Amino acid sequence: MTDAAFKTEIQNIVVEDVLPFAPEQIWGALTSGAMMARWMMEPTGFEPVVGNRFTFKTSPAGAWDGFIRCEVLEVVPNQRFAYSWVGGHEDNTGYGSKLDTVVTWTLAPESEGTRLRMVHSGFIRPTNDVAYTNMSGGWGKCLDRLETAVAQPD
Repeated sequence: MTDAAFKTEIQNIVVEDVLPFAPEQIWGALTSGAMMARWMMEPTGFEPVVGNRFTFKTSPAGAWDGFIRCEVLEVVPNQRFAYSWVGGHEDNTGYGSKLDTVVTWTLAPESEGTRLRMVHSGFIRPTNDVAYTNMSGGWGKCLDRLETAVAQPD
């Protein structure tokens, strides 16, 4: 085999859009466990406080129990919110492979609302190819559901 066969690269998923809401409205949907459950997944133990650890639960695979373990890394109200996103298992290939990444949301006011940018960083390719592919489309759908949740908060 050549060295290229063992080459890894780090890739990020970036999703960005301008939503017709004030930053405070979007912030509420990003940092409320009840709202997160409406547009992404229901978190367990979530609080928007640096150092807080929480989990999401999805479909298990192989040696992976299906839990996504997160820790809040940064909270700048109405501007920036970041948390780690760790899941999978090192014995798995494909779906459920070991994943150690970070999700960062950035909000910036604009004349027509708020520019919302999400960067899910740290995908090791080719190991995380399945997660990268699945989540690349998934985050776009989450952003659509987030916009709906903000528009209909109750």
